[in-house]
Amino acid sequence: MTIKMTLFKKILLSATVFSVMASGTAGAAGKIVIDGSTTVGPVAKAFADHFTKTTGVQVTVSESGSGNGAKSLINKTCDIATMSRSMKDKEEAAAKSKGVNPVEHLVCLDGLSMVVHPSNRINALSKAQIRGIYMGKFTNWNQLGGSNSAIVVIQRESNSGTADSFKELVMGKDNPISKRAETQASNGAIKSRVASTPSAISYIGMGFVDGSVKPLLVDGVEADVKTVKNGTYPIHRPLFMYTNGNPTGAIKQFIDLPKTAEGKRIISETGFVNNY
Repeated sequence: MTIKMTLFKKILLSATVFSVMASGTAGAAGKIVIDGSTTVGPVAKAFADHFTKTTGVQVTVSESGSGNGAKSLINKTCDIATMSRSMKDKEEAAAKSKGVNPVEHLVCLDGLSMVVHPSNRINALSKAQIRGIYMGKFTNWNQLGGSNSAIVVIQRESNSGTADSFKELVMGKDNPISKRAETQASNGAIKSRVASTPSAISYIGMGFVDGSVKPLLVDGVEADVKTVKNGTYPIHRPLFMYTNGNPTGAIKQFIDLPKTAEGKRIISETGFVNNY
């Protein structure tokens, strides 16, 4: 009887361990692991603080870029991947090859703000002019009605979802970015570089805009809650969280935050736009 009970306990323990491993990190130790977009980062971190305070579940948030967030979900090293773009076909294929089923969840909306130094007398550009700057057709601000100073063009790194959004929404498929463009690793790094460089231009999520940089009108439209929500601001995009399959338990509760009053408040306070 004792031997049978011992064997039963071993089988039960093995089944429990397997179940925890299969369900990811959240159920294993009362913890949710998030990785991905630097744009979604402020929202995810504010959600995490609120969620831990109200539920006791520990939430860790890393900001390694949308591409790395997708890789983390594919490799089952995170429970939620934050992404400032939709998952690519090749990422979905890689996920399925590893038994991962990526499910997309809309968090909020964002306007991709074109920013310059506050001293720049340019206040507005068209998408065509922005494209020309990034292709290298315009190299001096005086070509666009500004001062006689060389344009310092700044972009995001290739793993960035924000870079992908900019290429899709502004550059198009057949318009490569000039090799003269400088690369920065995050929204914060870009903002700091533009704030300290009078002739620089770049793009950041609207939630990162503050008095240290000047956002430009694009095609005559300002990026704000109304224009992003109704789609009249021409460089707008959705922001996402991805899970492996339809979430349950604490992960579902976290994913559903944008639909709650507190979640909507957090999204607004971080400078982004509610969609629910």
